[in-house]
Amino acid sequence: MSEKNDYPVKKVSIICAKGALEDVYAALVMGNGAVMEGIETNLFFTFFGLEAIMTKYQDHLHTGTVGNPAMRLPGGARLPTMLGGLPGMESMVSKMMRKGMDELDIPGVSEFLELIDAGGGKIYACKLAIDMFKVKKEDLNEYVSDIITIGEFYEKAGGEGSHIIFT
Repeated sequence: MSEKNDYPVKKVSIICAKGALEDVYAALVMGNGAVMEGIETNLFFTFFGLEAIMTKYQDHLHTGTVGNPAMRLPGGARLPTMLGGLPGMESMVSKMMRKGMDELDIPGVSEFLELIDAGGGKIYACKLAIDMFKVKKEDLNEYVSDIITIGEFYEKAGGEGSHIIFT
């Protein structure tokens, strides 16, 4: 049963502060979905989330295997927390995750950024994180619209029907 929404979502602003594969994909999937629904979309990458928009790292992100009690491998098998710290486990799980996403034809990070940009979404890098990690503009993906402060992000995030999502 579908009910009429008297307060439709008009804009989403998504903050990605973590660089793990699953965190970055959460932001990208939500951002791409918003663009596809015609919702004004802003993605703001800060701290370790910057790796998602750095050309050197964006298509080589890893899945964190330590400290995640809900860690499941593609196919549903649970990875015991203790095993997550074994040498090579993070690389193996990351490879398995990427393989599972490939089988579902889920775009890579760089392709997702291109899709979001092509759909009218805006991709921003956090100035504080850029300065802190000494990242240069030329290190960033070509679809990064701008490097902005948190204050500028809040200006872009405002308005009736706006939502801020933190991944």
